[in-house]
Amino acid sequence: MSDFNVEITWQRAPRAGHADDYSRAHQWRLAGGQTLRASSAPDYAGDPDHTNPEEALVAAVSSCHMLTFLAVADKRGFKVGSYRDQASGTLGKNAQGRMAVTEVVLRPAITFEGAAPSAEELDKLHESAHRNCFIGNSITAEVRIATA
Repeated sequence: MSDFNVEITWQRAPRAGHADDYSRAHQWRLAGGQTLRASSAPDYAGDPDHTNPEEALVAAVSSCHMLTFLAVADKRGFKVGSYRDQASGTLGKNAQGRMAVTEVVLRPAITFEGAAPSAEELDKLHESAHRNCFIGNSITAEVRIATA
């Protein structure tokens, strides 16, 4: 098992242009020492120049799927040359009527060095990556892989 730790820091300040409202800006400090500027999403009074938890969740799902895909492809003898994903997430009401990220769509574009998998093999690689992705296994949102 592994543990992951972050430190979240927020200090009261007025929201820019809204003296009667508080800023949603805060910092994420990761275990490796990286500090990220974060805020709520712009639709929720957040700073558009900062990352937000919803974007971070979509990025985490996409990154985890990619890393798992790379491992699965390598294990099956396929050498990935490049991987690019235009992932998106949808915020809506879940089955309990609460706001949630209800869907994440991954749109990976992958190149291979040497032999490339057939369309059927590629689908199986994605299915295996999805089934074994730690983050995908941790969320309730539907994760779809849209391939060409």
